[in-house]
Amino acid sequence: MDWLVETIRNNPSLAVFLTIGVGFFIGRLKYKSFSLGTVTSVLLVGVLVGQLDIPISGPMKNVFFLMFLFAIGYSVGPQFFASLKGEGLKQVGFAVIVCLLCLLTTWGCAKIMHYNIGEAIGMFAGAQTISAVIGVGTDTMQSLSASPETKKAWVDIIPVSYAVCYVFGTIGSAYLLANLGPVLLGGLKKVKEHTQALEKELNQSSIDSDPAYINANRPVAFRAYKVSSDFFDQPRSVSEVEGYLAQKNRRLFVERIRHNGSILAPDSTVTIGKGDEIVLSGRRESIIGDEGWIGDEVADNALLNFPAEQISVLVTKKGAAGMTVDQLRSCKYMYGVTIKSIRRGDVSMPVLAQFKLSAGDTLEIVGLPNEVEAASKAIGYADRPTNVTDLVFVGLGLFFGALFGAITIHFGNVPVTLSTSGGALIAGLVLGWYRTKRPTFGHIPQPAVWLMNNLGLNMFIAVIGITSGPSFVSGLKEVGFVLFFMGMISTSLPLILGVIIGKKIFKFPDPVNLGCCAGARTTTASLGAIQEAIGSTIPAMGYTVTYAVGNTLLILCGVALVLMVGA
Repeated sequence: MDWLVETIRNNPSLAVFLTIGVGFFIGRLKYKSFSLGTVTSVLLVGVLVGQLDIPISGPMKNVFFLMFLFAIGYSVGPQFFASLKGEGLKQVGFAVIVCLLCLLTTWGCAKIMHYNIGEAIGMFAGAQTISAVIGVGTDTMQSLSASPETKKAWVDIIPVSYAVCYVFGTIGSAYLLANLGPVLLGGLKKVKEHTQALEKELNQSSIDSDPAYINANRPVAFRAYKVSSDFFDQPRSVSEVEGYLAQKNRRLFVERIRHNGSILAPDSTVTIGKGDEIVLSGRRESIIGDEGWIGDEVADNALLNFPAEQISVLVTKKGAAGMTVDQLRSCKYMYGVTIKSIRRGDVSMPVLAQFKLSAGDTLEIVGLPNEVEAASKAIGYADRPTNVTDLVFVGLGLFFGALFGAITIHFGNVPVTLSTSGGALIAGLVLGWYRTKRPTFGHIPQPAVWLMNNLGLNMFIAVIGITSGPSFVSGLKEVGFVLFFMGMISTSLPLILGVIIGKKIFKFPDPVNLGCCAGARTTTASLGAIQEAIGSTIPAMGYTVTYAVGNTLLILCGVALVLMVGA
């Protein structure tokens, strides 16, 4: 055992990887709906490992933290800048108010209890579940005129305060928005009724009442049928068949035909009669039940053996950005192409007829290769799978962003700076947005973004936990239960006021209001709890814009809080 401890002390990177592995394992564990989450688990495991008194150099954690912030900015950049115009401004304004409420509530609690800067930053990071504040707060402290010993004491108390406040920050947020939120809006039953009415309104199509665009993200299917319906007593053209299906509220396409034993591609010269076999494509829920309108389904392997393509398309063209799903699918280039799913950042959006697309959205479309190719060119950029990251983009983006953030401006005796971490976040925002304008530039595959985000943050948190481990127990005794109670206030008050403000002032629809509150507080767990409580994905429509704004402003609020408490 002595050999193991000495080896870890002499090789601190081993302690970091041990903390990451065990922390992620514990973070996956759940009891019913309760989970500590990876960040809190990594922090607590780091504190435990830190009892071995392991020294770790500073640059290691800073490198990973800057990488994490850049990845966050890159992910939300398109939504952040898209929200600064048009209808998104309303949600931007709401997110700004909620972030200010979070800042002022925490600052008020800190002033009442005479907390030092470290306790205030830890409480803010935990109560608002914005772990990145630990880093930007630590960076900003270094610009203050305090002794090195005082700064170290502040830094050491941050993870303690964070851990005390984080559990209610996560669980309490989800509970408040999923349970108390509907009560503040008139009751869960009323909210569900409003949600169903909004879904019906958003699902109305000016083209047809296509049930493919219900609240679901289901796979696209290709199925073969033996033609036997009376409709085919006389031969029908492909367009007549598709029109016939449209009258049955089915947006389906004829992809292949077997006629007199030969397999044919559909075109204007081909007709379909009884005894023929055809392949239809469309969303699975649209195809179900077609046996009565066409004929019995058949297992014709040769007929179904043809290439279909499923690709992700980044919305970049002005013509597509701003369209509703209904308007997009009415375009000629969408013939034969079905939208399987829509993602905005990391959030799945409802595929509803009146859902409006934004630049930076990712559509997953399915169809024949030539049809998908034509559609992807008209929509934007075909973001085909690749494992190559533009490291020139990442490296120089981080360098110039951090360099910009390092600039300090003095207002009297008060130094104001974004810090290198704030600069990295801004660089990610700008470059993530710029890629929607130049999609061939700066590609980072989604798995790479996930790794930069999760490994970057948790490497930083692991080092924080390990280095603060020796003083954690004494710090916990120092902050006590009162800090937990102050954290509850800092978590609850902005959310409760946010729901009321969203209803009374901004007049958001109930499900969108709850989604906006979850987004402005960047609490993904709450979004899931809300959607489960009301049985709809509509809240996601209020989550993405406010999440992009909240994720940026709450991090910058960490800078402001240091300066406010320090003053």
